[in-house]
Amino acid sequence: MPTACVCWRQLSSNGSPSDMNSAKPSLNAPTRCALGLGSNLGDPKRNLDEAVRRLEESNGITVVARSSDYRTPPWGPVPQDDYLNICLVVDTTLSAHDLLKRCLEVELELGRVRDIRWGPRIIDIDLLIHGVAKVEEPDLEVPHPRMAERAFVLIPLAEIWPDAPLGDGRTAAQALETCPDRDGVVKLDGDPAL
Repeated sequence: MPTACVCWRQLSSNGSPSDMNSAKPSLNAPTRCALGLGSNLGDPKRNLDEAVRRLEESNGITVVARSSDYRTPPWGPVPQDDYLNICLVVDTTLSAHDLLKRCLEVELELGRVRDIRWGPRIIDIDLLIHGVAKVEEPDLEVPHPRMAERAFVLIPLAEIWPDAPLGDGRTAAQALETCPDRDGVVKLDGDPAL
């Protein structure tokens, strides 16, 4: 089975890698999106694998690429174990709100409890990019407003979609060049599985 990076380079919205960021959405065409997933409770590897499986089985969502697994230090002020993080590239016919809704449903299905901000979690699924859409609402901001500051997002995202548009004029690969805390993100051995 090819690695996620090879799969990504062979696939794009219409089969041509040169148009992956410029495709204009239509009513029937899927939108290329990026998701960030993390877990640091229970069996993080199993939690991520199960979340990916549930997303892949969801109507309107096709997983195109999965990054390698990365061990990352926790973000925020709450003492806790390291995270296991990945990114996914997905094609979807869902709106940004409906894709976020499905991500939150998967979190609940896996037992996510939101009790401590930046606290430990069984699963966390963030909608990072939804095509070229820009959404600024109380319950959703796309592109994710802080992804360019977070190595635990940019490293796996740049692995599978280096040209991902961050909404600030930079790509994931460009933002990674100046992102702090890259040394704390450790790629784990083993090929990613779709």
